[in-house]
Amino acid sequence: MINFFYETDIKPLNETDLSSWIRNVILSEEKSEGEINFILCNDEYLLKINQDFLDHNTYTDIISFDNTLGNELHGDIFISHERVVENSEKYRVTVDEELRRVLVHGVLHFCGYKDKSTEEKEMMTRKENEKLSMFHVEH
Repeated sequence: MINFFYETDIKPLNETDLSSWIRNVILSEEKSEGEINFILCNDEYLLKINQDFLDHNTYTDIISFDNTLGNELHGDIFISHERVVENSEKYRVTVDEELRRVLVHGVLHFCGYKDKSTEEKEMMTRKENEKLSMFHVEH
């Protein structure tokens, strides 16, 4: 089950289309869908999580907590909508496209992809682009 929660004042997302796309992403990685929660929040909300759970004192666009069981994906993905908006301007993409990139980034972490080393970051970006193209094909 894919759930969306809003801890900030933004207009609700098109949850049906996004959930369908995310399900296809999961299947394309030969994984199965468990319970995945996307929590959209603001910078301060995510900063507090970063400080309390990761001992980092920085703003970020996404924090994911992976509770995957074998091939069944489970977890919570916290997303700062403010960071998404700022990054969309920085990278000159729409807010919707940047949000989809962050959503799929979290799911890809649950699939086992990392982004610590240069090689891992390059692979993550390739996978993000591959999965983003799946959204455009379907919709």
